[in-house]
Amino acid sequence: MSTAVSLLSRAGRVYFRAEELADKLQSLFALAIRLYLARVFLLAAFTKLRDWDITLALFENEYRVPILSPAAAAFLGTAAELGLPLLLLAGFGTRAAALALFAFNAVAVISYPDLSDAGLKDHVLWGALMLVLAVYGPGRFSLDRFLSR
Repeated sequence: MSTAVSLLSRAGRVYFRAEELADKLQSLFALAIRLYLARVFLLAAFTKLRDWDITLALFENEYRVPILSPAAAAFLGTAAELGLPLLLLAGFGTRAAALALFAFNAVAVISYPDLSDAGLKDHVLWGALMLVLAVYGPGRFSLDRFLSR
């Protein structure tokens, strides 16, 4: 019986040390998520800006954004893909930016009926990562943390 208790005690100590390490790495993990998401959405924005006529044509013929005109959807979508990732990069208003980008991501999935299974998986991954930021915050390496002091 004492051997089982000893093993359980050791396992508990290892678990709690691993938990402490994970807590210490949270800020680096949050930064990595912010950098990854910013890259994904900024590259999409740059692609749209590269040829605005093609972007407008896509919003007129491919994307089915509800409520907005194709031109307004193109403008607002591109603005969101530019502005929100910059907030994530800086870690400024991170939770709000992550939630706004989550909503934008959801509209993108709904608006593009020809989205492939692989594309859908990407959007689900991005959405999950945005929710991680919204719930756990940006970590120590952010303007949010700096300004909260």
